[in-house]
Amino acid sequence: MKAKLSGNLEENVRVLGTIFFGCEDVITHDFSVDGQRKAVTVYLKGMINTELLDRQVLSILKSADSSTFESLQVAREKLSVSDSRQIGTIEQFVREVMGASPVIMIDSLEGAIVVGLTQYDKRSIEEPQAESVVRGSRDGFIESMTVNTSLIRRRLRTPALKFVSFKVGRYSETTVRIGYIDGIAKPEVIAEVSDKISQIDIDGVPESATIEEWIEDDNYSPFPQLQSTERPDVASSALLEGRVVILTDNTPIVLIAPTTFWSLMQSSEDYYERFLIGTLIRWLRYLFFVVALLAPSVYVAILTFHHEMVPTTLLLRIAKSREEIPFPAWMEAFIMEITFEALREAGVRLPKQIGSAVSIVGALVIGQAAIQAGIVSAPMVMIVAITGISSFMLPQYSMSVSLRMLRFPIMILSAIVGLYGLIICVIVIISHLCILRSFGVPYLSPIAPITANGLKDTLIRAPLKKMKRRPAFFAKGDLIRNGRRSDDPT
Repeated sequence: MKAKLSGNLEENVRVLGTIFFGCEDVITHDFSVDGQRKAVTVYLKGMINTELLDRQVLSILKSADSSTFESLQVAREKLSVSDSRQIGTIEQFVREVMGASPVIMIDSLEGAIVVGLTQYDKRSIEEPQAESVVRGSRDGFIESMTVNTSLIRRRLRTPALKFVSFKVGRYSETTVRIGYIDGIAKPEVIAEVSDKISQIDIDGVPESATIEEWIEDDNYSPFPQLQSTERPDVASSALLEGRVVILTDNTPIVLIAPTTFWSLMQSSEDYYERFLIGTLIRWLRYLFFVVALLAPSVYVAILTFHHEMVPTTLLLRIAKSREEIPFPAWMEAFIMEITFEALREAGVRLPKQIGSAVSIVGALVIGQAAIQAGIVSAPMVMIVAITGISSFMLPQYSMSVSLRMLRFPIMILSAIVGLYGLIICVIVIISHLCILRSFGVPYLSPIAPITANGLKDTLIRAPLKKMKRRPAFFAKGDLIRNGRRSDDPT
């Protein structure tokens, strides 16, 4: 495969014919230069612009004077295509053809010419359905690496924005590209991300989740250690903070590293509304994060062990609703939580036209039927419904999945030892978050360890005029975001 392309066209075609045997979508087109010198072009059917290939490449070569073709460079200068380059080995030839670029060989000339005429069907740019906003841009990443890179470049028109590409996957040869702003991003983070991607040894990369799982620090942690997004404005903002974006070909999901717990709790719309509204929404999000994680466990623990914590009137009402229920509170919670999770997954997997109807109507019908059948109580249905709605408030789907997973072990321990078990689980979770790292950045930064400057964009969203410096745990070098250029620590 690493053998050089010789000047013998027939020998090159024979070797390549063996490699591409059985690949019916690989087209080999024979033609001649000036009717005298044989030539051939090889390309993938349906992945190049054949009209431009015929008009700007083949027609020019066919009418050219073959006696002047002393080298490939001379032949290349005849073409009316700006994106062209020379290659010299069979391995490069195969990679370029499989990468959807037409390649041309001319008899008696060593090497080949690659012409950048790639063109294939792709999805139009539209708003990401999973990250819709009331105020903000309406464009989103698609499955084309070139388009995704251009969407970021449109927002950051500076040569300091760098992109470095890797090929990952022995068979897929998937392009993975990292982007960062030189002078802002930490060199050690760039080096770590690059090293981890270059060390990936796998046969194929179907989606960016494969890259995420290979490069994250702790595979056994339930919490995501990279942020994912389909929005170019989110990726651009992350770059301005000093972070690194990871783009994977054939997927609209872009990864952002490093990340923190607080970054995963923030939405792009926090910065598009006035800071008071953004802060209020964040507090609401943090409140319902706790509700989504602990509400069923608190209910189970109180009803099982701590009746004295409930007002008497409310306790009597709950007792009345449960007097005909044959199951203990923890079993009630498990039945309803598992049922709710099943309905949620069914709503996602079913066709879009009926998915939402099945999930919503199914939850209402099954919940009401379960109450009338005496299987669960009305308060338990309400608790599970509030918990489910709370999990939908989280902007990152991966974080909501983590809460759904942690909810069950917390319920089990709460059913065994009450609120003591719940507190133990909370302590274990917080301890785990304190030791977790994302590419060397503490997961709870800037709260643990505390950084005064970073607190302006964590529990609150300070006015943009006051956030003069970039987060020091992300950026290095140029830390001034706005205002005068000085060493003012504010």
